[in-house]
Amino acid sequence: MLFTGTDSYIATSALQQAVNAAVILEKPLLIKGEPGTGKTLLAEELAKSLETELIQWHIKSTTKAQQGLYEYDAVSRLRDSQLGDPRVHDIKNYIKKGKLWQAFSAEKRPVLLIDEIDKADIEFPNDLLLELDKMEFHVYETGEQVKAAIRPIVIITSNNEKELPDAFLRRCFFHYIDFPSLDEMEQIIDVHFPNIQQRLVKEALEVFFKLRDIPGLKKKPSTSELLDWLKLLMADQIDPQVLQDKSHQGGLMPLFGALLKNEQDVSLVEKLAFMAKR
Repeated sequence: MLFTGTDSYIATSALQQAVNAAVILEKPLLIKGEPGTGKTLLAEELAKSLETELIQWHIKSTTKAQQGLYEYDAVSRLRDSQLGDPRVHDIKNYIKKGKLWQAFSAEKRPVLLIDEIDKADIEFPNDLLLELDKMEFHVYETGEQVKAAIRPIVIITSNNEKELPDAFLRRCFFHYIDFPSLDEMEQIIDVHFPNIQQRLVKEALEVFFKLRDIPGLKKKPSTSELLDWLKLLMADQIDPQVLQDKSHQGGLMPLFGALLKNEQDVSLVEKLAFMAKR
């Protein structure tokens, strides 16, 4: 198996090498990068290219590692016992399989996505060390030992909100997705909008990269936000020349809400446009 990207996902040679190295080493692939650079989409496209199941575990601040293995619903069992439900005699009726258990029991090698692991508690990665390393865990309520029949391909994403433990990092193959260059961005746009007017692409990319270069910008626009902006520009049939018109909307680009996501950045762009006019 060699991953080379897909028709709808442009993967750099470095990213392709990282995916293939992680598969060969049978280690989780830890992907970092700016939000909107396609970290989550990578797992989706990898599963699509392999024609296999994608099992997604989206992590929240309240997520516990145990939830990825299984959860035992003792409250439901107690209620059913009070109601005389015969199901209470089999404890397996009250055990809910987590995403890791689902991946371990898959008949065909799946892709397991652990998305935004840095959102969870600092101990979360450490609590999964053994399970991701040995690909097995113990179910205490039933005495069952769950072991992966086929080792899943594990993709773990992080937005760098907090540092991950060294012991966890040692067990991963790491890759940082750099923000796309101008040429790479043109390829990405061509994949999503093959019939787009090239002059619009040229003017939009110039505005986009200038915007990202503004010092003090609180949130730089991402690739996904650029694609949303282009979609709106095409839908409204915006003349490419308008994108360079500094007098438009106080110096703001048309449909700026697709790129600028807070009032501080809007004010900053307006202020810079006003100062440039003077």
